[in-house]
Amino acid sequence: MAANPKTSKPSSTHMVTGGIAAYEPEAGEEYMSKAQLAHFRELLLAWKQELMEEVNRTVGHMKQDAANFADPADRATQEEEFGLELRARDRERKLCKKIDESLRNIELGNYGYCEACGVEIGIRRLEARPTATLCIDCKTLAEIKEKQMA
Repeated sequence: MAANPKTSKPSSTHMVTGGIAAYEPEAGEEYMSKAQLAHFRELLLAWKQELMEEVNRTVGHMKQDAANFADPADRATQEEEFGLELRARDRERKLCKKIDESLRNIELGNYGYCEACGVEIGIRRLEARPTATLCIDCKTLAEIKEKQMA
């Protein structure tokens, strides 16, 4: 499904999170139009749903595989595996918070604009990182400053 010339729609030529096609704006389309905001809302909600499903799978897996091994090495291996899974889920929990912030920014009309300088973040950058809050220039500067502080 290519972009319809009458209304901007996602194109199936490039898929992003949740099997949702990348957005292809029309020539001259206003940045963060209603269609674009609807696309990113759908993308963020699909991503959050995937993360929540992964959390549920992890909980089920940990309940199912939890065993009290007599062998200390087996018990240690299982505890290490569970620890790694829990750390991954914690990162995903933090990502869910960022997704919620992005959804809130869509509702407030702030989504897609750099928090530091106010310029457009850009459709392609948002497709790659829908929770981005900085334009590429400000993000690059922030990373440079971070490296200098380390």
